[in-house]
Amino acid sequence: MLTTATSGNYLTAAAVSDLLAQVGGLLKRYRAYWQFSPMNCQALPWQTELATLLQSLSASDLAALDQSPQQQLQQFGQFFPELIQLPLFWHASSQVGNDNLWPFWLTNGINGRKLEQIQQFCHFVPQSNLPVLEWCAGKGHLGRLHTAASGCQVTSIEWQQALCEEGQQLAERFQLAQQFVQVDVFSADAAKQVKAEQQVLALHACGQLHLRLLEVATQVGTAALQLVPCCYHLIPHEQYQPLSLLAQRTGLTLSRQDLKMAVQGQVTAGERIARLRQTEVTWRLAYDMLRQKLTGISQYQPLPSLAKHWFSGHFADFVAHAAALQQLELPELPDLAPFLTMGAERYMLLQRLDAVRHLFRRPLELYLVLDRAVFLQEQGYQVQLFAFCDYQLTPRNFCLQATRGMNPSIEVR
Repeated sequence: MLTTATSGNYLTAAAVSDLLAQVGGLLKRYRAYWQFSPMNCQALPWQTELATLLQSLSASDLAALDQSPQQQLQQFGQFFPELIQLPLFWHASSQVGNDNLWPFWLTNGINGRKLEQIQQFCHFVPQSNLPVLEWCAGKGHLGRLHTAASGCQVTSIEWQQALCEEGQQLAERFQLAQQFVQVDVFSADAAKQVKAEQQVLALHACGQLHLRLLEVATQVGTAALQLVPCCYHLIPHEQYQPLSLLAQRTGLTLSRQDLKMAVQGQVTAGERIARLRQTEVTWRLAYDMLRQKLTGISQYQPLPSLAKHWFSGHFADFVAHAAALQQLELPELPDLAPFLTMGAERYMLLQRLDAVRHLFRRPLELYLVLDRAVFLQEQGYQVQLFAFCDYQLTPRNFCLQATRGMNPSIEVR
């Protein structure tokens, strides 16, 4: 049986399968509103009441909406009523107390937001006497706190030797049953660490790293798995390859860039960071308008990632650096003020386009998580899908909990 929890609501296996097909169909039907490159748009492509509403919104209105997906849905839901009906997991499926479950010395070095995420994640870990494997452990914060609370033996695997050494030192200092193994999770040696009689934990495992876990765990028939996916776009292929047979049948094609959109939402960006981001995008667009005039090539040509100091100085210095990166000869630096004006106008257009595109970030992530849930079901697992914390703590709050068979060693909440 596959159940999905969202704010206390549960759906049957058939309902979740139907939801995967429904979300896939919805994304296909509305692809003109999200599956395009906004950088190549010269105007709003929707000459409707939607465009009129977008034009009426100020820069501050648009920025506030982008920070609150729920408000964004309320603002534009009239144009996409199916989105409002979706279970989008904004809030934790059950409330977790604010009291710290561990002595303060065990949590030193874990920032408050990360500590709260671990605490909420551990709240949902099924009680078990199985040994635990912590996947992509880093310093092993999750494994350390879990073994301290449960007494279970934890093996933490991580590819960075320095992180393994630091985590092992902490485990030994506090006399905890945690052992580190330095290994690349894509190697055969890592696969040997995943066993049938085992409970695997992975909090915010990125892209191909958590796909690798699903691959090896289902091959050996791991008894229990609790996974919070992250960074779906970090995959080796240009096109997403659906895991479940059902998702494959939806016919929805997704590029790596599409997957990146699913994880672009932020809940922690401060005002200074937001201003710097606005400057960066405006300058990139302004430079591209200059490049288009000089080359006659109208298609947007992205620049690589750049250090933030380039956007805290003078625009002329940035232009010279960007031109050098693209091997563009600047005859004589023209008056840049008109290009900055055009860049600011393009920035506002981009904000309006994204106000609509970003409505589909959460449904897209829901589709990707449902694909993983149904895949596990197809492999013979009982699966729960729920929000382990509120969206405002981390947008990556989808949690998959899977158990195989009726193992008496596992007590699922």
